[in-house]
Amino acid sequence: MTAYFIGLMSGTSLDGVDGVLAHIDAQGQVKVEAHAFETFDTPFQAELMALNQSGPDELHRSSLAGNQIARRYAEVVKALLLQSGLQAADITAIGAHGQTVRHRPLEFDADPARQQAAVGYTLQLINPSLLAELTDIDVVADFRSRDLSAGGQGAPLVPAFHHGVFARPDACVAVLNIGGISNLSILQPNGDVLGWDCGPGNALMDFWCATHTGQSFDRDGAWATQGHVLPELLGQFMAEVFLHRSPPKSTGRDLFNPAWLQAHLPADTPLRTQDVQATLTEFTALSCASDVQRYAVKAEELIVCGGGALNAQLMRRLAHHLPDLQVINSGKRGLPPLQVEAAAFAWLAFKTTRRETASLPSVTGARGARVLGAVYPR
Repeated sequence: MTAYFIGLMSGTSLDGVDGVLAHIDAQGQVKVEAHAFETFDTPFQAELMALNQSGPDELHRSSLAGNQIARRYAEVVKALLLQSGLQAADITAIGAHGQTVRHRPLEFDADPARQQAAVGYTLQLINPSLLAELTDIDVVADFRSRDLSAGGQGAPLVPAFHHGVFARPDACVAVLNIGGISNLSILQPNGDVLGWDCGPGNALMDFWCATHTGQSFDRDGAWATQGHVLPELLGQFMAEVFLHRSPPKSTGRDLFNPAWLQAHLPADTPLRTQDVQATLTEFTALSCASDVQRYAVKAEELIVCGGGALNAQLMRRLAHHLPDLQVINSGKRGLPPLQVEAAAFAWLAFKTTRRETASLPSVTGARGARVLGAVYPR
């Protein structure tokens, strides 16, 4: 039987909440019925950005931010129900990712004397109980921590969904999600799946653009096209140790943040701001393309989703670095770029409610597949 699920995703780009309402059949096939987006206002974006770093009164501020996230998510749910003509009672569950502000898997708490491996932590801000109260719908949240407890990275979570939507029986397919951070899925025709975070997505580009133009993002990469790539600076960016680690691996704003960028810029030689933007755009394209070349040599196409798929200059640079691949927007494969991750969390909620595993040890490095998420009844 077909059931309706809602998926909600606010990613490391910090731009707002994407939500989809989808019906999912018993085989897990997803069809999106409605899509809605709620923008984060500038003060709230700034607060979420600040919470990525240590600061005063963090517990208090994080709790209040979690309440705010729940309220914003509830507004998206309301919009989705209005669009679709469905009622809350028609929805089986909401899959709510929350806002990641820290992601430090497999760090800090190892104790060799007790044969205790490091688990680390991942933190997504949301109050799922409040979201259930506001929407009168069951909520599934906290998708990452179960995988961490099994020795995994807890991310990325979307490759299993990418396989269900984009895999082909006749060819290897690569799927690149460019949100604030970029993650890559390699889908083999025999059903094998690999996936990992491959570096920065929009996070650094958006920060630089907002700081120097007042615009929240570089629409179509137009500002970047006014600059020139700085080879020496690009080389420094590409020397980042994370980029050269082997999967499984995941990252976030814990690494690729304004402080990271500032540490790579020359202190005594001002650079043209549009040249830095051009270099950041090239950095994002090159770090992603390098992983495709390294791990997906037999791929026939690269399907790009997330906000980065709408950056024309970034797409051109990806195509330049991958001349033997067809580089396409995910909309050409049936799911528009801004709907993919939200649809993934609708699908993850579907898997949770059926107590089916949704993690892939080949992606996260966990000891085995696990049922992800915790259910907060309405």
